[in-house]
Amino acid sequence: MNWLECDQIEAVPGKMGGRPVVKGTRIEPDTIIQDFELGSPVEEIHENFPTVPIDTIRKLLTFAHAQQPVL
Repeated sequence: MNWLECDQIEAVPGKMGGRPVVKGTRIEPDTIIQDFELGSPVEEIHENFPTVPIDTIRKLLTFAHAQQPVL
């Protein structure tokens, strides 16, 4: 998945090795998606990553869902 196409994501040289992270954080978006896929509700994900607003978590989930191939 090309996270850099999501407006909630940035990749900054020297920050987390230039890997995509949620803007303004050092949290990789895949971590949030994995938590959700493992059954964590959005509110719990926010509790685990309080620097990421609930609205941003929802936008990441929507983006990731839109990137899934249609079978």
